[in-house]
Amino acid sequence: MTAPNSRINTDTLLWTGSYTSDSGGQGEGIGAVVAKADGRLVPLGTAAEAASPSFLAVHPNLPLVYVVGEFTRTVQAYRRLGDFRLEPAGEPWPAGEAACHVAVDRAARFLVVTCWGDGAVILYELDDDGGIVRRLPAAPAKDPHSSTSTDRTSRAHASLMLSGGRIMTTDLGFDVVRVWHHSPGEGLVSDHDVALPYRSGPRHLVQHPSGTVFVVTEYSVEIAVLQADQAGRFSLLSVGPATHGGAREGDSAAEIALSPDARFVYTGIRGSNRISTLKVEADGTRLIPVGDVPSGGNHPRHHLVRDGWLHVAHERSHDLVTLPLDPATGLPGVPHSRIRMGSPTVLIMAG
Repeated sequence: MTAPNSRINTDTLLWTGSYTSDSGGQGEGIGAVVAKADGRLVPLGTAAEAASPSFLAVHPNLPLVYVVGEFTRTVQAYRRLGDFRLEPAGEPWPAGEAACHVAVDRAARFLVVTCWGDGAVILYELDDDGGIVRRLPAAPAKDPHSSTSTDRTSRAHASLMLSGGRIMTTDLGFDVVRVWHHSPGEGLVSDHDVALPYRSGPRHLVQHPSGTVFVVTEYSVEIAVLQADQAGRFSLLSVGPATHGGAREGDSAAEIALSPDARFVYTGIRGSNRISTLKVEADGTRLIPVGDVPSGGNHPRHHLVRDGWLHVAHERSHDLVTLPLDPATGLPGVPHSRIRMGSPTVLIMAG
């Protein structure tokens, strides 16, 4: 029997996003990296030059990558060429201010872009070839804490394709998680909202196989656990620390990832530069912090769990660091390898 998180003897192609010179970054565009079976990352080069491609998502069936240009306020499809090169597949489409995240529907019907600068959530319908054919902005968010403060700004940050076909988005400016249905030709139709604690800042999110959703909060450095009732309506089950040792002055949480066996959750903490491990218990309804380790660099913006390894993108030390994962405890070990990468913002598997 293969142990959870055991290492598989395969190489994996990864795409990387970055901040480029248009935003003061050192990246060159979309990067390509081979993740080796022994945990090493081997850079292949620039897959495509692009202006601050800060987040990427792959088509579930076709050799296409969707890329947001955070400062060009666009989303664009790229087609894979050969081993790792990418070429534009169509023209860029307008997004919103500071477009920072893109996710693709599991059935490849649409993609969703969220925009930190103006709070926009936009659905783009796709044709059978994966091309973008229609732009459908969603209704703006409403602040559930408006009675407490009237000068807040909506800041949509991420979307998640839920099991069952609905979509969930975060708004860290209004401290709200929004649940949507997709209506062809209409876009995103509101199902319901879930208010999170004031000034918590819901950022990224992941769904456990049980259906529970874990939302990491950037400002309060916590994880909100959302659970759906029999009618499919989510509510806030609990909020707990995203670290074992607690948040420190200047900390902000970034990414949250689930281990392939769903036994552990990993959060990246900028400021103190830690990766925190939490154990999943009670069928996905409870998280127990079990340990924090140094991330191995400065400003861990994103991380990826792969075959017993944790790959961390450090935006400010300009590197990708690999940490081994203990298959029994889930805890990361000391850095195993490191490669130079200018201002990396995201790592995703190429499919």
